[in-house]
Amino acid sequence: MIKILFCGINGRMGKNTLETIAASADYSEKFCICAGVDIAPSDNSDIPVYDNIANVIEKPDVIVDFSHHSALPSILDYAVKNRVPAVICTTGHSEEELEAMKGASRKVPIFFSGNMSIGINLLTYLTKKVASVLGEDFDIEIVEAHHNKKLDAPSGTALMLANAASDGVRYDAEYVYDRHSYRRARSKNEIGIHSIRGGTIVGEHSVIFAGNNETITLSHSASSRAAFSTGALRACEYIIGKPAGMYDMNDVLGMFDL
Repeated sequence: MIKILFCGINGRMGKNTLETIAASADYSEKFCICAGVDIAPSDNSDIPVYDNIANVIEKPDVIVDFSHHSALPSILDYAVKNRVPAVICTTGHSEEELEAMKGASRKVPIFFSGNMSIGINLLTYLTKKVASVLGEDFDIEIVEAHHNKKLDAPSGTALMLANAASDGVRYDAEYVYDRHSYRRARSKNEIGIHSIRGGTIVGEHSVIFAGNNETITLSHSASSRAAFSTGALRACEYIIGKPAGMYDMNDVLGMFDL
């Protein structure tokens, strides 16, 4: 059984992951959350919860982080010190935090993805492919929508999609987030990124390729956070036993070899 140390255990994704494991006989036999870390009070008496990861006494096989990007330094310190692989599922990281991940990956396996959904990662792959085919003939715009409690904007997934589109085109793309601050025609090298926050929207992302007299839209809508929990559990299963290095959902799915 894979023992998971879950950072952010008392948040939405912690509760959802517990439910996802409990709802599946296969997952219940394969995964166990042996401890959690959270600054919020715990309402789960079955799992020991710490307010500081340094105080954890259990011996996990893998760390899953659905907390907040500001907790990353302490998580990486724990992972390196205890030689435990980490699955980082948070978003909104600074450049320094991303570099810290790369540094830790030289000592332990680090899995990182802007979105843990299998469908979103397929959408990312398709975005790059379509961008490479359509080239400079189509303008690229990305629209993302999330619930009103989400802190970062644009979402990590929107940036992941923008990076995929940028990798596909032959020009140096410029990300534009705020068109109302200037008056000018859209330049050909822009990739527009737009955020919507409201209600209980789990996550919706669309990549619009707008050309002359036709528009192509690639989209994904998550109806439940279980999609993210399932992806995180698959990442846990994948990363255990791997050598030090950076990994992402491409490695888990192997679909980008198609």
